[in-house]
Amino acid sequence: MKVLVISDIHGSGYYAEQIKEINEREKPEKVILLGDLYYHGPRNDLTQEYNPMKVAEVLNSLKDKLLVVKGNCDAEVDEMISEFEFQDHILININGKNIYFTHGHKYNIEKIPYEEFDILIYGHIHQGFIQEKEGYIFANPGSISLPKCNTEHSYIILDENKIILKRVNGEILQEFSF
Repeated sequence: MKVLVISDIHGSGYYAEQIKEINEREKPEKVILLGDLYYHGPRNDLTQEYNPMKVAEVLNSLKDKLLVVKGNCDAEVDEMISEFEFQDHILININGKNIYFTHGHKYNIEKIPYEEFDILIYGHIHQGFIQEKEGYIFANPGSISLPKCNTEHSYIILDENKIILKRVNGEILQEFSF
């Protein structure tokens, strides 16, 4: 199963349009969003073409493919404009590996959840990476709209037995086989 993982859109209409292009280019079976969809957050600048309703329109058009985790900037009102459910976390088996998806403000590489997992994928820190630590694989798609610490606007593709971190334009930044 091919899965597209995106995090931290923070209301950017510009990057919501990029998600449509990425979806057309990558053709994933599922799209997992790791939260912070609409609100830019009190510590962040406004995103490029800040337009939460445009983001909702784009995401609602993908609702049949979406699995969505609630982020720390997502509120009840966000669920009112969304035609999909927000979950606390998602734990699914993909290609024989238990993968735990979360926003990252509660569980991350420094604080792991209690559930059994092989791979933990989270957002929140706006920095894309793939890393192995203490027998687990940790990955972060970075922020599609507000990358931090000189990282790229990025996303993750899970395909067969690989985690691939890519720039928005599709260029591979990092690849990890599991």
